[in-house]
Amino acid sequence: MDTLTKEKTGIENDLMPLLGTDYVEFYVGNAKQAAIYYQAAFGFQWVAYRGPETGSRDVVSYVLQQDKVRFVLTAALDPEHEIAQHVALHGDGVKVLALWVDDAEKSYNDALSRGAESARTLETLTDDDGEIKTAAIHTYGETLHVFVERKNYNGVFMPGFAARTPNKRYPEVGLRFVDHCVGNVELGGMNKWVKFYQEVMGFNLLITFDDKDISTKYTALMSKVVSNGNGWVKFPINEPARGLKKSQIEEYLDFYKGAGVQHIALATNDIISTVSQLRENGVDFLYVPDNYYEDVLDRVGEIDEDIKDLQKLNILVDRDDEGYLLQIFTKPVEDRPTVFYEIIQRKGAKSFGKGNFKALFEAIEREQALRGTL
Repeated sequence: MDTLTKEKTGIENDLMPLLGTDYVEFYVGNAKQAAIYYQAAFGFQWVAYRGPETGSRDVVSYVLQQDKVRFVLTAALDPEHEIAQHVALHGDGVKVLALWVDDAEKSYNDALSRGAESARTLETLTDDDGEIKTAAIHTYGETLHVFVERKNYNGVFMPGFAARTPNKRYPEVGLRFVDHCVGNVELGGMNKWVKFYQEVMGFNLLITFDDKDISTKYTALMSKVVSNGNGWVKFPINEPARGLKKSQIEEYLDFYKGAGVQHIALATNDIISTVSQLRENGVDFLYVPDNYYEDVLDRVGEIDEDIKDLQKLNILVDRDDEGYLLQIFTKPVEDRPTVFYEIIQRKGAKSFGKGNFKALFEAIEREQALRGTL
């Protein structure tokens, strides 16, 4: 079934007020090369760096930014380092979903008091630009939530990092902020983690999709979406459902070797321009057959965009009671079929494209079949 609940509009009644997504940190095998990919393909700007030149002897990090989207790409310099071991097991992937808060100590202690497991105790980092406080808790798999308090900091990112201006600046593509981050968990794990976000983090259950909503002839999955009080942070949680063949969730779990972040949805104000530039930059997207567009306007009604432009770029469209949305999904951006991206433009809609699930999942199954994992 599909249930949409009304989002709160303020943070004053939140169990744990969040100001948004502060950054997403990836553990990768080669941070320098990954940074070039995200700059050249996705239009990010290199803004800060940590490495031997800044006093970090065992870890390097590249901080990339585009509007309010901030990625941190981190790699180890020693094969025995825990980051290198993480990459050896999981491949390149998301390690940290950092949450911007007004009070890191309170957020951390409140989370622990409601059952969270500590990952890093409170730490205060200082330099000439002020101070940042951070603390971290565990969530699904080996993923962490880091609470980041930066109200007393004026630097480019945080202490320990030096500002950087690249030799070449790639054109931005119009990405604005993180709309949502999707986690894949093992069979039976979805309700456990939904309960965690509700009881520990104070999130609301926003939407529930069962295996009848998200299924094809061969595969299915179940999903629940949780959101913080002001709706700025949303986490869909997926688990596999039984089907005739291996689902995309099972494929992810097999290749990632456990639960983790499946995809990150990045918002834009002009999806036609953004996707056009991404395609020009070499980003690969899932393919949806032309017959998807034959009756899409009968289903979603009038839209501002020319359907021919959407068809040319393979952009999907769906509607809910609040408006409509436009979305498209990349193919995996790693050698392992794990992490991918969604580009989304919301024109009033607060849902997640239920009307596109069948077309989307059939597209994913075609890719699975090519990989021999369906």
